[in-house]
Amino acid sequence: MLTHCGTQMIESKNLILRRFSYDDNKNMLDYWVSDPNIQSMYSEPIYTTEEEVKELLNNYITSYSQESYYRWAIIEKSTQICIGQIAFFLVDSKNHFGEIEYCIGSKFHRKGYASEAVKNILQYGFEKINFHKIQVCHKENNIASQGVIRKVGFKYEGTLRDYFYMNNNYVSRLYYSLLKSEWIN
Repeated sequence: MLTHCGTQMIESKNLILRRFSYDDNKNMLDYWVSDPNIQSMYSEPIYTTEEEVKELLNNYITSYSQESYYRWAIIEKSTQICIGQIAFFLVDSKNHFGEIEYCIGSKFHRKGYASEAVKNILQYGFEKINFHKIQVCHKENNIASQGVIRKVGFKYEGTLRDYFYMNNNYVSRLYYSLLKSEWIN
């Protein structure tokens, strides 16, 4: 049985994972939600105005009233900049699993932040929520995300071939998972 506890703050060496606030609007627009390369990697729309981002934030913030809603702003500790987001965007209470999505602005790539954020919510998911399994996927052309997924210990499960149709091409989706019994804190 899952123990839903909502999105609580998590602090680690370089990051703070916390609930989004309306003050994150400018950082989001400056560093990731307006970047077509970042947004296309996880099939999200591109946001170009502060009003659009405010509407997105409103969706995030109003959803925090649900104990089974888990979405964090990724904050770089040293600068207090909102550099991305991470979430259990799919929570299956009946079957005791969650699926992760994450993104980090390109200016903050190759600093280990994605791995650090994923490790933090793996711990949160297994220890606080009591997931049996956590899964994640990436598009076949997102090699950086594949590196993060493998680095934190996920096991490859399979490929959904030609899952997305993007830019006149089909793109496959690769799935990975980690069972609570396999997780090493």
